[in-house]
Amino acid sequence: MPAFGPEQPPDQWKLSPEGQLAAAALGPHLPPAAYLSASTEPKAWQTLSPFGRPHLDRRFGEVVRVGEPYDANFRELRLSYVTGQDHPGWEARTEVVARFDAAIAHHLALAGGAPLVVATHGMVMTLWLTARAGLADPGTFWAELRLPDLVCVDLAIDLAARTITKIAL
Repeated sequence: MPAFGPEQPPDQWKLSPEGQLAAAALGPHLPPAAYLSASTEPKAWQTLSPFGRPHLDRRFGEVVRVGEPYDANFRELRLSYVTGQDHPGWEARTEVVARFDAAIAHHLALAGGAPLVVATHGMVMTLWLTARAGLADPGTFWAELRLPDLVCVDLAIDLAARTITKIAL
């Protein structure tokens, strides 16, 4: 979990001490010699920092949301967004997927065949997995994400062979 509050925008939140401990617990589950990449948001890159210096890329950032309430119905708004409802001031889902796609392609090329590990955010990852890996129930997937959570994705060329696996921590 990040250390958060209404006085600071979510894209500036840092990991709390508990969040740092939870991030460190990811280590045994990460592939050896992985190429590390993360959103430029502190809570994302701090998640991977115990394992090396991640390559930062703003395209892995969370969905841009103008006017999202801090303490009201933000969870309901986010859930409806990942399941297909537009909200004024929120980044278009097609744009989210396109920028995330571009970042994945860029960092896969830089990884040179090494496993790619990306520290990102729940809504952007859910939208991308839905569009590119055929995530069957994006609402449930998003609602069940924990902080942090580790998801392995095999993007086989054959869509039917693609897999998404959550790793129990």
